Amino acid sequence: MRVIIADDEPIIRMDLKEILEKEGYTVAGEAADGFDAVEMCRKEQPDLVIMDVKMPLLDGLTASKIIAEEKLAETVVLLTAYCDKEFVQEAKEANVSAYFVKPVDERTFLPGLEIAVERNKTMRRLEKECETVSRRLESRTVVEQAKGVIMSKNGLTEQQAYDYIRNISREKNISMKKVAEIILMRRGK
Repeated sequence: MRVIIADDEPIIRMDLKEILEKEGYTVAGEAADGFDAVEMCRKEQPDLVIMDVKMPLLDGLTASKIIAEEKLAETVVLLTAYCDKEFVQEAKEANVSAYFVKPVDERTFLPGLEIAVERNKTMRRLEKECETVSRRLESRTVVEQAKGVIMSKNGLTEQQAYDYIRNISREKNISMKKVAEIILMRRGK
């Protein structure tokens, strides 16, 4: 797992790097502020970003939002000395996967990190499945509309209209959705 560590304190970065590398993680980069963290993520596309909240120039919460919006890393976790409710709420809004409070306790940090990464993988998989189902539903809706046009225009049964679309799809080697879209476009003329 490739990791970027973003913290304005070099000693914290060094400690985290040691802990992570001992566990088999690869530290792909280190950043001292949010701008550098975002740029490093654009370049490295890491699996995990561990980010401090309070950093100069661009804070960790804002950097986390950018990383999430641009999908620059699989998982972002915050590591901070601040545990105020306002920071926790902002972390939720920034779509971070975990919020750890300094000082780092290796015994609780690593298991929490693993769970955050695993939960994020699950969420990404579910998002992809939802996108797939949504695309299929959209295709099916277009095909159903086209079947209705063909049925009323040509006096065909539902099965005959479906077979008609499917046969054109096979002959022309294009998707049934594309055939249906063409049929619906022609109806408008």
